[in-house]
Amino acid sequence: SIHPDTLRHKERKCTDMGFFLDSRLPYEAYREMAEDRYFVDKSLIIRELMDFIGKKNRYLCIMRPRRFGKTVMASMIGAFFGRAADSSSLFGQLEIARVLKDTDAYHKHLNTHHVIYLDFSVFPRNCTSYGQYIDRFQNGINRDLAEAYPEFAIRTDGTTWDILTDIFEKTGDRFLFIIDEWDAVFHMPFITEKDRESFLLFLKLLLKDKMYAELVYMTGILPIAKYSDGSELNMFTEYHMALSERFSGYFGFSEKETDSLYAIYRENTPNARITRNDLAAWYDGYYTAAGSRIYNPRSVICALTDNQLRNYWTSSGTYDSVFAYIRHNIDGIQDDLAFLFAGEAVPAAIQEYAASAMQLATRDEIYSAMVIYGLLTFQNGCVSIPNKELMESYAAMMKKEKSLGYIYRLANISRKMLSATLEGDTKTMSEILNDAHNTESPIFSYNNEIELSAIVNLVYLAARDTYRVEREDKAGRGYADFIFYPEQKNADSLILELKAGGTPEQALQQIKDKNYALRLKGKLGENQNVTGRILGVGISYDKKSKEHSCIVEEL
Repeated sequence: SIHPDTLRHKERKCTDMGFFLDSRLPYEAYREMAEDRYFVDKSLIIRELMDFIGKKNRYLCIMRPRRFGKTVMASMIGAFFGRAADSSSLFGQLEIARVLKDTDAYHKHLNTHHVIYLDFSVFPRNCTSYGQYIDRFQNGINRDLAEAYPEFAIRTDGTTWDILTDIFEKTGDRFLFIIDEWDAVFHMPFITEKDRESFLLFLKLLLKDKMYAELVYMTGILPIAKYSDGSELNMFTEYHMALSERFSGYFGFSEKETDSLYAIYRENTPNARITRNDLAAWYDGYYTAAGSRIYNPRSVICALTDNQLRNYWTSSGTYDSVFAYIRHNIDGIQDDLAFLFAGEAVPAAIQEYAASAMQLATRDEIYSAMVIYGLLTFQNGCVSIPNKELMESYAAMMKKEKSLGYIYRLANISRKMLSATLEGDTKTMSEILNDAHNTESPIFSYNNEIELSAIVNLVYLAARDTYRVEREDKAGRGYADFIFYPEQKNADSLILELKAGGTPEQALQQIKDKNYALRLKGKLGENQNVTGRILGVGISYDKKSKEHSCIVEEL
């Protein structure tokens, strides 16, 4: 039998579809995604959104870094609630139907709402002004309303909120707004400060306290307070991945979801070259406010589709704005960068209001913004670089940004350090390390091996071009400080052990005693590229003589 609400919907002819109002685009976009081989079902968020419809707290702003599924989610919500296309067969296979299909709520909301879908990252051809930009949306909505309600003789040059109010007064029709990339306009080159104020006012007049708006679901990168310091948009409740527990499970991929995708990859990919551990090393490491680890979803899908691990993360204008503070070494933040790049976690007080500040004056404020952007992850009061993909981005920055001072210098002598190591030239190795410590990095006192590892990590940065570098990797009967896995056949492998206050011979003996080389041979020989030499490298720092010593030996 067909539920009465569903039947009434099917009887209604959806011939009044528009470009923004009751558009078919969200349905088609989500259908494509749902039919993709590497699809993850996040449809249960719809059940939570049902509770907000028609309520006072119906204004939601979901903030996520780029490439974390904001647009996928917006399309899904539009496809479920929107009346432009019958999506019952699409959602009938998903979790939302499994949980709610036999309930009144499911049929009450499936394809029964007027949806106004706005993607603010899209602008007209040859757009050079805010007026051209915003007219596309205002005039477009008005045209759609005029076609959907011809009996009202709507003027397309009228005021959109007045037209919507008039329709609500006469028909009782309400509208579900889905707004994707609401803050994209602020990154467009033609937008002025006055334009910014006009855009905020536009959103306020269109949405705030409007009875015709039954739900407003909005996505963006940064908190609303970043752009609005007044009451224009204070009706929104904001949810950020790293700071808000609610909705955090619907963005990014969990361990279980990634396991399922990897199983599909192994079943369908001839000569599969990616291991499950590879996916974790490259794309895991982000944390939600609830403490769950999540993967970058776009990067996982791209890697499995391409059968190749590489950096799929793309920077944006927001990244450039944050790097300005690193470049100018605000609050000594460059010193932390060396530790972060070495894989260490750095204490930080992350708060949403700090990330939204127009001017970042302290290291905690800068870190707050970097967590919001997805450039760092936050857990247990500390920030860190989440994975190898982001490590690659930082490595590229260190090699090209002269403003990073000693970090840039050490990164750019790293090719010489790698060559000296492979050649067993311990004299040159020691000279590079002594120079690095004595003249370029006064923050490193070598009170512990963490500081030594930070320097070593920088002076071997070039190795990341041809090696997979792992820090504190499980090997043999303990943990090696660094293992360099070669990306090319016949290349040499390196196992580095560090001793602050010891000797290089002691470091090398630990490599042998703990049998760290097992990671590169024997039953762990999944590293098919390990056909060259395996070199043990001991590096020490004598606190009395202030000298570094090195030893290299084939294992």
